[in-house]
Amino acid sequence: DEDVETELEETREALNRFKAVNLMAEEEFVEQKKRFEFLSAQRQDLRDSIASTVEAIRKIDEESKEQFLKALEQVNTNFSELFTSLFKGGNAEVKLLEPDNPLESGVEIVAQPPGKRVQSLSLLSGGEKSLTSLAFLFALFRYRPSPFCFLDEVDAALDDVNLARFLELLKMIKHQTQFILITHNYKTMEVADYIYGTTMPEPNMTRLLSVKLERKGGELPPDLQV
Repeated sequence: DEDVETELEETREALNRFKAVNLMAEEEFVEQKKRFEFLSAQRQDLRDSIASTVEAIRKIDEESKEQFLKALEQVNTNFSELFTSLFKGGNAEVKLLEPDNPLESGVEIVAQPPGKRVQSLSLLSGGEKSLTSLAFLFALFRYRPSPFCFLDEVDAALDDVNLARFLELLKMIKHQTQFILITHNYKTMEVADYIYGTTMPEPNMTRLLSVKLERKGGELPPDLQV
């Protein structure tokens, strides 16, 4: 039949266009499908892990921000009280340079001694700067006390008035924290319980002296006075 022959020829031509037939196609399809499903599951696990990590970071940042601002508020309260006590007036504050981003913000200490305008710590006089820094240091100690504190000649820039204020503060809180001070100031030594000194009687030889103070009227023993 002519129609059958024509259809048969068209079928042969169609088959020839397929060229080589992959007899493993079905098995390869099944294998690739399994691999696709495995990789899809892995991708979803990664997406879930990323989302979980992002949420954990968000919660940590939120809690850190809350704790930081709470600590800053308490430190500022302590700082203001100590500053006012030391300077007999005035005010001081720790300010965030970027209030909207507290966890990455820098901070600035501003102070207003009695009778003066508000200014940054760097613009204060030497004595005011030292006393303000000490007020801030002790404000931190009030918030989170430490067993001991090491101070290296912090009284060097203080005049007699500011030194007396510093020593009053030191006597007030020394029962909470043990202080180790390096000083050359006789008045500072008067409030110490123990004095350790070094001498060099001969070249390349250092001698350590230690004295437990027993005061009378708040003064050093006569043999230690200079």
